[in-house]
Amino acid sequence: MSTTLPVLKAADFASDQDIRWCPGCGDYSILAQMKKVLPEIGVAPENTVFISGIGCSSRFPYYMNTYGIHSIHGRAPTFATGLKSTRPDLSVWVITGDGDALSIGGNHFIHLIRRNVNLNIILFNNRIYGLTKGQYSPTSPVGKVTKSTPRGSLDFPLSPLTLALSVEATFVARSIDTNIKHLTYTLERAARHKGTSFVEVYQNCNVFNDGAWDYAKGKESGDQNTIELQHGKPLIFAGGTKGVRLNGMTPEVVDVNENTPIDDLLFHDESTSSPVHAFMLSRMRYPESPEPIGVFRAVERDTYDDLINAQVAGAIGEKGKGDLGKLFNSGDTWSVG
Repeated sequence: MSTTLPVLKAADFASDQDIRWCPGCGDYSILAQMKKVLPEIGVAPENTVFISGIGCSSRFPYYMNTYGIHSIHGRAPTFATGLKSTRPDLSVWVITGDGDALSIGGNHFIHLIRRNVNLNIILFNNRIYGLTKGQYSPTSPVGKVTKSTPRGSLDFPLSPLTLALSVEATFVARSIDTNIKHLTYTLERAARHKGTSFVEVYQNCNVFNDGAWDYAKGKESGDQNTIELQHGKPLIFAGGTKGVRLNGMTPEVVDVNENTPIDDLLFHDESTSSPVHAFMLSRMRYPESPEPIGVFRAVERDTYDDLINAQVAGAIGEKGKGDLGKLFNSGDTWSVG
């Protein structure tokens, strides 16, 4: 007798909670695309967990009909590492923001990535603290005037992708909240990667930092100011009229014509073992150059959860399951009278 499993739909991952984001917030789009992607992955809701820290993005677990943990500021990577290590069968997602991940959570963020735990990190980047009402964040540009920087921010902004690549991330990508097709594709690629997948999403906060990513959105502005990365293909944008080639080790924008044929352009390779290529692309920033979107790097490496569970299995095979009471009373112990 065979049993046919039900086909999952987006509605199967939607909770009954009222969504408490501001009308027009880019978070709605990310939530909608996530619900589209999860049925394609084929992991049941009861085997899926969303873990967040603090911030507007961190309301995400409430809106998913899955298991979830709304944890503490910046520490979602810690909870996620422990969960995935002890329950490797689960599909684990970390939902975070530019403040939560890169400020108080910066240390936890980089160590999760360098360990290559087999889970997914989605960073909503709106270049502002939205939940606490408009203070500057680690990704805010120099000179940004906010409630906490009335004379303009003095801090040089962090690049989430550059930071992730500097600690040897095995999967790094960027997408945009309003680019529905691209965002859906990117989330699915991340979900199917074995190892830590990191996706930065340009997300608009229409209340406290409206228009921060306007240069990357819209048919005309997006085509002129972004490059969609495709593995094995040249870096071309502006309707195929412009491209990027290397001048030594520096990317430069050129017109694509008989003097600069396509074969002279830089071709994207997401699978190269060295992160240098992806790192260089992550340094391309508007307005000095168009900004790449898509998958920057996708390589394979042993995952932390596989390695740690192999060690546990080896120890059990060598010494047995052990006795917790004996462990507590072994070694340097003493009694206090």
